[in-house]
Amino acid sequence: MEISWLQAILLGLFACLSSMPGMGGSSIGNYTLGRPLIGGFVCGLILGDLTTGILVGCAMQVVYIALVTPGGTVSADVRAVSYIGIPLAMVALKSYGLEATSAEGAALATSFGTMVGTLGTVLFYGTATINLVWQHMGWKAVEKRDYHKLYLIDMGLPWLSHLACSLIPTMIMCKLGADVVELIKTALPMDGVAMKTLFTVGSLLPCVGIAILLKQIVKAVTDFVPFLFGFVLAASMGINLVSATVVAGMFAIINYKIKMLSVRKAEVAIDDDEEEEI
Repeated sequence: MEISWLQAILLGLFACLSSMPGMGGSSIGNYTLGRPLIGGFVCGLILGDLTTGILVGCAMQVVYIALVTPGGTVSADVRAVSYIGIPLAMVALKSYGLEATSAEGAALATSFGTMVGTLGTVLFYGTATINLVWQHMGWKAVEKRDYHKLYLIDMGLPWLSHLACSLIPTMIMCKLGADVVELIKTALPMDGVAMKTLFTVGSLLPCVGIAILLKQIVKAVTDFVPFLFGFVLAASMGINLVSATVVAGMFAIINYKIKMLSVRKAEVAIDDDEEEEI
C-alpha cells in the first residue's frame, strides 16, 4: 500500500483543519476532525480502504478516549495520531499482512498511534509558539488603534502556523513514512522479539485510555455499574456497542427526567414556604 503525494496533501489539509480548536465554534476542528474515530473515517476515504481506516481509528480512539488539554498542556497530539499515525498504521497492516480486526493488528495500530502522538506534541507546541508572534502583532495593532488589521491577524496569519506545523509535516511524514514502514518490516520480522514486545505493549495501551476515563467519571464504587453495563450487554447478549449505546441513552433520558422532577419538587416546596411566610 502506497501513499501518493495527492493523498499526502489531503491528509495534511485535514491535519491542518483538525489543529484548530475553535473552528466552527468547537463543533469542528480538533474536537471532531482531530479525533481518531473521525480521522479513521477520513483516512479510509482518502486511502481507499474505508473499513481498515475506521477499524484502526476505533482502536486508537480507545487509547485517547479521555485525552484533554487543560491549560494547553497535552501529553499526546491527536491530530498527529489521526492523520499521521492512522495512515502509517494502515500501511503497516498491509505490509505485514495483518487484518485490522485481529488482536495483532489492533496492537500494531495502537503502537504506531502512540509513537506518533508523542512526537506530535512538538507540532502542537510549535503551532502555539508561532501563534504568539501573531498575538504580539495584534496587541500592537490595538495600541495603535489599527483595528482593521485584527481581521488578518485573527483569521489569516494563524493559517501560516498550521501550514508550517500541520500540513507540511503531515504531508512529508505520510509520504516518506510508507518507505520507513517497509524498512521496519525488513528489520523487524513478525516472529522477532521486538515485534512480539510491540504487540504486547500495544494490546495494553487501550487500558490506559479506559483507566483515565474511569478516573474522571468514577467517584464511588457504584459508578462502576453503569460504566460496565454496556460491556456486559455486549458480552452476554451478543449486541454491539452501538446498540448498547442506544440502550444507555434511554436510561440516561429516564435518569434526566427523574432528576428534573426532583428539582421541580424542590422549587415548588420553596415557593410554598415563601407563600406561608407572606
